Amino acid sequence: MTTSKNDILNKLRSQSVPQNELPDLLSLELSSQWIRYEDPTEQFAETLASVGGLCLRVKNVDEVNSHLSELPAYLESKNVCSQVAGCGQPNVSIPEITDPHDFENIDFAILPGEFGVAENGAVWISNDGGPARTLYFLSQHVALLVPASEIVNNMHQAYQKLGFAENGFGTFMSGPSKTADIEQSLVIGAHGARSLIVFLVEEAF
Repeated sequence: MTTSKNDILNKLRSQSVPQNELPDLLSLELSSQWIRYEDPTEQFAETLASVGGLCLRVKNVDEVNSHLSELPAYLESKNVCSQVAGCGQPNVSIPEITDPHDFENIDFAILPGEFGVAENGAVWISNDGGPARTLYFLSQHVALLVPASEIVNNMHQAYQKLGFAENGFGTFMSGPSKTADIEQSLVIGAHGARSLIVFLVEEAF
């Protein structure tokens, strides 16, 4: 068996693979070939809905509060926290928590997102890498506030917006947690947030 294995490996090594130039992903020519949408915001909302999330466009934080006051998941929550000034009625103080495990009982978290991606409904989220980063994943329900003007067409444009000058935390988040690994049965909230709502806010917050 060892001889057969060596024979196979030697034959593979002897194969000559022609060299090809790698594409220039930053060239204007190729960039124009990446997927684009007539209305990126509408596409973002549709894509997010397709993966179990909800997208609402609002004018300001006051309108967000108005929607929250009608949202059953928010109204039924006992432990609420917010990283957006003036948004929601938080009863858990984020700065006072130093151990990320202490966020395990958060029912509803209101958090900022930097920008959204139309092609996959993802939102780029980041912070300084402190305990609050776990809020995106430990909270039962998550609301993200994203500037309405910050929606890009595709992941190529998304990566161009990223910078890592300092150490921190960042990831793309799309829709509530889900899995269909077991018998192809879709389960929402399997290992993270049970629901996700994204507010696209027109005014600065």
